[in-house]
Amino acid sequence: MGVLWFLCPVIAFGSFVDAIAGGGGLITLTAYVAVGLPPQTALGNNKFASASGTVIASLQYISRKQVSWAVGLIAIVFSFLGSAYGSYLATRFASTYLHYLLVFLVPALAAFMLLKPDFGRATHHTKAFTLSLGALTGLVMGAYDGFFGPGTGMFLTLIFTSALGLDLLKASGTARVVNLASNIAALATFLMHGVVDFSIAIPCAFSAILGGYLGSHLALRIGSKVVKPVMLFVLALLLVKVVVSML
Repeated sequence: MGVLWFLCPVIAFGSFVDAIAGGGGLITLTAYVAVGLPPQTALGNNKFASASGTVIASLQYISRKQVSWAVGLIAIVFSFLGSAYGSYLATRFASTYLHYLLVFLVPALAAFMLLKPDFGRATHHTKAFTLSLGALTGLVMGAYDGFFGPGTGMFLTLIFTSALGLDLLKASGTARVVNLASNIAALATFLMHGVVDFSIAIPCAFSAILGGYLGSHLALRIGSKVVKPVMLFVLALLLVKVVVSML
């Protein structure tokens, strides 16, 4: 019970970050491991809480019509396929090369966000282009989530706005819905394998719901002014995690 005094506030903060820009799992999964949970139990508990928080955040974005279903629906379908393939790759190959790639990719993405003056502004594309790139995004990011995972929601937000032309707030909302689908799929697997400790997962889920509600409410109220700084914060966290993992 003592670990909950540490976990619940951290999980709430991670869910708060996740609801705004994605990438909250970088915070929450680290917290579960820090209190001594076995890796599989940490992953199972993390998915249980994050799915709960993402449900609330997704409902908030949906109610305010800040989800692009033209992009989201096809991305959801292909993210399932990609995640399955990514999980298969994870059993056969080490993620060492991906670590090296991210060390260069993450600073480049941060520079892109800072130096592109129209980043996050809506642009229009043809329906065929939107559907094709939405499917490809779901497939690639689903594979990334299955193979490695950290920062998936943030990468989805980044791609949805920079490549598919969604404004930053709608990109964040669409990413939440797509990420919710992958969370639920992964959670089902963890529940089937019995690696969720409900004495920890349920209180943390309530914390995640609170964080998800507050984060999505803040994003919807303030808009891109809060989403972009939080995305940069998540990129910094991801870079630190990747570098530390390589040491």
